[in-house]
Amino acid sequence: MISVMKRVVLTAVAVLPLTAIAEAPAKEALCRSCHGKAGAAPIMPAYPKLAGQNKAYLVSAIKAYRDGERKTGMAAVMAASAMGLTDADIEALADYYSSQ
Repeated sequence: MISVMKRVVLTAVAVLPLTAIAEAPAKEALCRSCHGKAGAAPIMPAYPKLAGQNKAYLVSAIKAYRDGERKTGMAAVMAASAMGLTDADIEALADYYSSQ
């Protein structure tokens, strides 16, 4: 039989990921317009979900769009959206979306 204290600890550990979700960075509103709230509900099927993506992939992809290194798919739209992002902005966005 699990003691009350163990149940409390187990419950706290189970809930921790829900309360540890990062606060959205200031530039997240730009992404939200196409990728949806918290990057989890894109407005079109062709737009990927950002929520839960690998951080390193997000950093690489956003920088590639910003720097004009990606040319396929929605590259023109993404390049226009990413052109004003600094490396720090990109890191913050990648941290946020990878933690969702």
